[in-house]
Amino acid sequence: MAELRSDVGSVAVLTVSYHSDDVLPEFLASIPRATSAETYVVVADNLPSASTRKIAADAGARYLALPDNPGYGTAMDLAAAEVPDSIEWLLISNPDVILRAGAVDQLLATAGTDSRIAAIGPAVLTPDGEAYPSARAIPSLRTGIGHALFANIWIGNPWTRAYRKDTTAEPVMRDAGWLSGSCLLVRRSAFDAIGGFDRGFFMYFEDVDLGYRLGRAGYRNVYDPAAVVEHSGAHSTSSESARMIAAHHASARRFLRKKYASWWLWPLRVSLGVGLALRSALLSRRAARAQDRSG
Repeated sequence: MAELRSDVGSVAVLTVSYHSDDVLPEFLASIPRATSAETYVVVADNLPSASTRKIAADAGARYLALPDNPGYGTAMDLAAAEVPDSIEWLLISNPDVILRAGAVDQLLATAGTDSRIAAIGPAVLTPDGEAYPSARAIPSLRTGIGHALFANIWIGNPWTRAYRKDTTAEPVMRDAGWLSGSCLLVRRSAFDAIGGFDRGFFMYFEDVDLGYRLGRAGYRNVYDPAAVVEHSGAHSTSSESARMIAAHHASARRFLRKKYASWWLWPLRVSLGVGLALRSALLSRRAARAQDRSG
């Protein structure tokens, strides 16, 4: 494990925009009330536009244009590279998040209790006030297959409950396998020690993979529901559901190949890959038919 710095001083706030002008201003406006620390804000734009550049400039944020759309994790890595070396804390967040008062200060306070804590996630609420399962277990073979097969047809099945392992019923601080990339605070020295996000994930599962690698390196991922944010949802991808389903399953296959990488597990990797490909095709066709009916 790399040596960790314990100083707070200031915090960098990183977000990735993709046609996010409708939500970005409110996110940026919520930062000052979320922390008393000095902030360094970077807006990485995967679909560069003059309007997004102006929104960032008006908020005093650094604007990083990425015209080739390298994906969420890569954009976050590139945004982190823009942060001065003196800043140890990175708040990684979607632009469609609103930070509640004191949320970042609460995360920083929790992080300061143990130098092994590398990532801290807040309670993530929907606009209706419902808790999103933002702190989950690393998918195992059994829970992953059960969740994939039954999540959409058997609400409350035991595999999905085990996978999500959320704190909706019992909102208490606890360790988690991984934390939602929609909003989490990361210790930069730990983030750098494991090489940041795996840039092989275009979108989806990059946060699962980050939490998994942090855990394997001996760090802790901690959920702290005393810090609260509101997340309106995947606004930038809602019109491309079939494509996003395909991207989600491709990322799932990549993660499982990494987790079960031993040569003698190749039959398992092949079986999982075939199963995920079939499930992706089925759900994509269903989404396309639903879109045709609504259109």
